[in-house]
Amino acid sequence: MTVAKRDTYTPETLLDVAVRVFNERGYDGTSMEHLSQAAGISKSSIYHHVSGKEELLRRAVSRALDALFAILEEPGASRGRAIERVEYVTRRTVEVLMAEVSHVTLLLRVRGNTKTERWAMERRREFDQRVADLLKAAAADGDLRADVDIRLATRLLFGMVNSLVEWYRPHPGGGHEGDQLAETVVRLAFDGLRTGPGGSPEAPTEAPPEVPEG
Repeated sequence: MTVAKRDTYTPETLLDVAVRVFNERGYDGTSMEHLSQAAGISKSSIYHHVSGKEELLRRAVSRALDALFAILEEPGASRGRAIERVEYVTRRTVEVLMAEVSHVTLLLRVRGNTKTERWAMERRREFDQRVADLLKAAAADGDLRADVDIRLATRLLFGMVNSLVEWYRPHPGGGHEGDQLAETVVRLAFDGLRTGPGGSPEAPTEAPPEVPEG
């Protein structure tokens, strides 16, 4: 007697499979058959959990967007000078990207071919604009160099952060690599953007601390 395979998938584990396949094949290039084969369950079992692949896409990009927009509600993003807030948001954005790298990768690759993709792109632009507004406020406060074009700086900042999805892979052993990477991104970006002492357009320079021998 043939025993039917028990469907052990949950909406969350099915979503993980879908995100992996979407990133490998592209959303447009993924069919329900591809998802069925990757999950090892029938298409009818998938439909038991979701209405179709677009619902899976919306759930995936929503997870990334919710995590990003939650940053803007944190105290570090809403208190203090604009320069401190934008540095905080940048650091936390890198941390979210590392924690949700597959979902953020998918978010950055949507092309606007479906209603869900267009919605995701609009939400992503909204987040980017919030960060750009912080940079403009920091410039207005005199905390960013006057000889740097803020629009260009904004694009370069987003380019550096978003490029992490192309090469970053979580370290199997965990550790502090996430903190180090986030701090490195912030220092690379803002050590060159901040004004120097007394409002000088030169970035401040500091001698690195001495490391004791032994």
